[in-house]
This record gives sequence, C-alpha cells and structure tokens, in this order.
Amino acid sequence: MNRICIVEDEESIGELLKMNLEMEDFEVHLFNHGGRAMEEFDQLISSDLLILDVMLPEKSGLEICEAVRQKSQVPILILSAKGSTSDRIQGLKLGANDYLAKPFDLEELLLRVNNLLPKQENGGNPILKIGKREVNLDTFDVSEGDKKVKTLSKREVELLEFFSEKEGQVVSRDEILDRIWGTDSFTTSRTIDNYILSFRKLFEVDPKDPKYFHSIRSVGYKFTP
Repeated sequence: MNRICIVEDEESIGELLKMNLEMEDFEVHLFNHGGRAMEEFDQLISSDLLILDVMLPEKSGLEICEAVRQKSQVPILILSAKGSTSDRIQGLKLGANDYLAKPFDLEELLLRVNNLLPKQENGGNPILKIGKREVNLDTFDVSEGDKKVKTLSKREVELLEFFSEKEGQVVSRDEILDRIWGTDSFTTSRTIDNYILSFRKLFEVDPKDPKYFHSIRSVGYKFTP
C-alpha cells in the first residue's frame, strides 16, 4: 500500500483529500501545521508521495519541499491558491514534481497522484541484482548479503524496474519521463539526473566511474547490471 503524507492547514480540504485518497486504497497521514510536519521529517521523506500546501503555519510548503528534496527524491505535489506561471516555476525549481492550483478538481488531483505513483507491474523475479547488492522489488529493500542497506521509495523501484526492462539499451530522458511520470507531469529531466546520482551512490563502487548506470551524452542513460 502506498503511503501519502499531506500537509494542509485548511481542515476541510485536508479531510477531503484524506478521505478520498483512503478510498483509493492509500495509507494517508495528514498534518495541518508546517512546523509540526517538519518535526516528523523522517516520516515525510520515507513516504511514497507528499502533497504540500504552500501557505502553512511556521514552515511554508515551499520550505518543506526544499528541505525534503535535500534528503529524498520522494515525489512532491504542491497545492496552492497561487497559480501563476512564476509561482509554479518557483515550486518546480525547489524540487516539486507537480503543481496544482486551488481550487482544484478532485478527479484531476487523483489523476495527478496516480501519474506520480504509477502502478507497479511485477511479473517476474522480485529480486534485481546490481553489483554486490540486491533490490527486492516487492518489499523495496536493498540488501548486501544478510544486511539490509536501505528501503527505496516506490518511484525509485519503478525506475529501477524500467531500467531492468531496458537492460543494455540507451533510453532517453523523455522516454523515462513519459513512462514513469506521465506526459501530464511538470517533472524535468533534472529530476531523473538526481535519481541516477542517488543510484550511483547506493550501488556503484566508485560513483564517479559508474559500471551500472551510464550517462549517454545528450541522450539519456544505459543500465548494465
């Protein structure tokens, strides 16, 4: 079950989102205060999706977005009454994956959530080996021998599954964006680059001399596990 954290100080909106997302079979944690949400920072960065209002007590949604992005690549959806192009650009520059202006259509929000968290399709071996480490595609755990190293986010696992399907092939950033984030997302190619940097730190012996996650200049990436 995907876990979503919502930080929204308008009670009616927060409860509406929580109720409808739970009806879609998501586990939902609702915070109504920016400062208190930051006190549960580990919970924010370990979730599968963050939905952040901009105007919040003590810590704004943009401040939370910026802090989270320094530690995690969890997908972030910004909600704001400010819907101008400059406001959206500001949110995306701080690391948000998508931006939805208030008032919003609930069906559109649910579609955007599902675009950020596409359904996982595991028809084969749930274990993906990358160098000395293994990724369990069912539990999202990365292990080396008997030792658990890290638990990945759903988006990270989906990206690894995609690379596994395209093993040895050069895939463009646009192809990755369309497959993992969907064509309606505001996600940029820089987001993919950040994921690759994280994967190199996790799996490569020398991240500066990668053997598994290769950059193909002006095109995209090639995965050779």
